[in-house]
Amino acid sequence: MDLAIIVPCYNEEEVLTETTARLTGVLERLQQAGQISEGRILFVDDGSRDRTWTLIEQFAAADPRICGLKLSRNEGHQRALWAGLEWAASHADAAVSIDADLQDDVEAILPMVEYFRKGIDVVYGVRKERASDTFFKRNTALMFYRLVNALGGQIVYNHADFRLLSRRAMQALVSFPERNLFLRGLVPLVGYPSATVWYDRHERFAGQSKYPLKKMLSFAIDGITSFSTRPLRYITYLGLLFVLIAIGAIAYALFSYVNHDVMPGWTSLVVSVWFVGGMVLLACGIIGEYVGKIYKEVKRRPHYFVEKEAGSRFSNARTNSSSLAGDNASNLPSA
Repeated sequence: MDLAIIVPCYNEEEVLTETTARLTGVLERLQQAGQISEGRILFVDDGSRDRTWTLIEQFAAADPRICGLKLSRNEGHQRALWAGLEWAASHADAAVSIDADLQDDVEAILPMVEYFRKGIDVVYGVRKERASDTFFKRNTALMFYRLVNALGGQIVYNHADFRLLSRRAMQALVSFPERNLFLRGLVPLVGYPSATVWYDRHERFAGQSKYPLKKMLSFAIDGITSFSTRPLRYITYLGLLFVLIAIGAIAYALFSYVNHDVMPGWTSLVVSVWFVGGMVLLACGIIGEYVGKIYKEVKRRPHYFVEKEAGSRFSNARTNSSSLAGDNASNLPSA
């Protein structure tokens, strides 16, 4: 079994040395136990502005198990992970994706591999609890997971992007043509046998989070609008509700006029105008999100471009293996 560990990186120079040491340690233990025959670590540099790529090149030169891809610009976490998955889908029997910040427990990779050897294609790494999160983050995350599932999505609660995928699961995943990537929702659509590994999530080893509130909100909106059209349907229901309210208001106004009981309705009129106006703008915003996604999809721009690559193992594997549609290790656009 050939295992690849995919690590998206963005300005991770402070933690990369420790991440490399821990992941190579996991590979060694798996090889010693006879769980894998070969293992490699693929770092995907998502347009970092610090020394992240320099460190990746140094690690790749010193250890043949390490290789790297440097994207030409910052494309975002999901596309960087996608780049790694496209490569691993052709060159590994299974791949584990994990963030570089060491918040996900690298020890959970061992039971993931055990599940894979039993015939499981998708193994989700799910955190046991959110005690380390703030009250706001913990409850907004809970609301997000429940909302996505209520709107028709299929995401695993407390699961991010720490997972193992078999080769056929990766090949199925990268066949999706979406440009708006939300992998937490796409992976369950593959439908192959799955299992869950629970783990304790740690504090970030070093550096700062790359997901501030603004990015988290954008990510949540992408997740909701990528997998459900129900918000559009709810707008229709809301419009019907306001029509009924309007009919009732007209009937009341006519009744008051006939009975000469017309009262100055300035307050109710202003409140109604503001409320209805706000709902109209909200509806336009929701529709705009979907129109924007259509706009991105029809252009079919490449997910990323690869500027550089590092590691002899990477080059050899790329030369000796057939690739999927579009060889992304060159400076060609991805499939």
